Amino acid sequence: MAEQDEAALTRARALELAIGEIGTTLDGPTTCRELAAFLARHLHGSVTVDLLDEPGGPVRRTASAGAVGPQGAGETGGGTLHPASVEAADTGAGDRVPSLAVPLAVHDERPLGAVIVTRRNGPGFTADEVAVLRHAVRLAARHLGHARRLVETEETALHLQRALVAEPGLPHPNLEIAGSYLPAGPRALVGGDWFETVRLHFGRSLLVVGDVMGHGLDAAVDMNAYRALLREVAGTDLPPHRVLRHLDSVVAEDDARRPATCLIVRVDPVRGAATFANAGHLPPAVFGADGSVELVDLPVGPPLGTGVGGYEAATRPLAAGETLLMFTDGLVERRGEDVDVSLARLAALRLPPGSGPEQVVDEVLHRLDAHRAEDDVAVLAARIRARPAP
Repeated sequence: MAEQDEAALTRARALELAIGEIGTTLDGPTTCRELAAFLARHLHGSVTVDLLDEPGGPVRRTASAGAVGPQGAGETGGGTLHPASVEAADTGAGDRVPSLAVPLAVHDERPLGAVIVTRRNGPGFTADEVAVLRHAVRLAARHLGHARRLVETEETALHLQRALVAEPGLPHPNLEIAGSYLPAGPRALVGGDWFETVRLHFGRSLLVVGDVMGHGLDAAVDMNAYRALLREVAGTDLPPHRVLRHLDSVVAEDDARRPATCLIVRVDPVRGAATFANAGHLPPAVFGADGSVELVDLPVGPPLGTGVGGYEAATRPLAAGETLLMFTDGLVERRGEDVDVSLARLAALRLPPGSGPEQVVDEVLHRLDAHRAEDDVAVLAARIRARPAP
């Protein structure tokens, strides 16, 4: 009786440890490695974890632990996954090896793969050990299901974000533009960064960059709502600061809408001027024909959605050889760094003379290492198109 009590206590401890050791991240391969390590340690055998990338597809070796055979990670074939069974597997040398194979699934759900535990030396598996195995496998399967659903949500949001950002309106032909959107890493949730261009009367164009607070599908949906509202308001041909004022009042009336920062620039190629209005956003930069850069000093109002208003317009010349760069904070900001230091890094850049919008975007993203930024990055560059000589 004492032996049974000790076995039950060992089983209970193992089940408790499994909860803390399996599924510590939302990464599928990491969960598989945690499962394999846990089982190898508690069942004293070699463990392999194989995953199905899709139902009916090939089984891929994802993790292993203990004294496994020479086969490493990679495709291991297809086949049907069977319910848990205890069997004696033939080693090919006349020996009999206790082996336990279970589907990687939660109860009757479709298996995500298979787990095999083998002992080359030692007794067969006890009922308590089988229970530990099944509990750990179900726990891992639950975490793997969450991870896969998260990936699907991220991909949906990312596709939505890219589709929306990749299709801004068309400015007048007298303006050259280039833009880019970069998500923050392969597993980060998409954010609400966006840019837009709107064609106005008399050869002018409205350029907009915004950043909805937060991440995920909700932020991307709110971003689309801001863009739609911006296009509607811009059609009234209001000056930039009044566009912001109208956006702020409308969004403030909707409690479900997230606040956002926004920078608006109205470019007038005929007059060679740009008029700015800023709602809590970082300042734009202007790259000269010689490759030098200047940060535009602007009055900054509150983010959109506060209902406070108080936006002001500022105008500066924009020569035909200059390129205006608008961006979201992910381009320059780094964790634990003062924003002035981040902006100084941008201001210190020197680009090749005569760089146009596409080259400015490419160079800035590369030199500021934006592809490894901690937040989403949206950039929009514009240059007044030089008139042909008469």
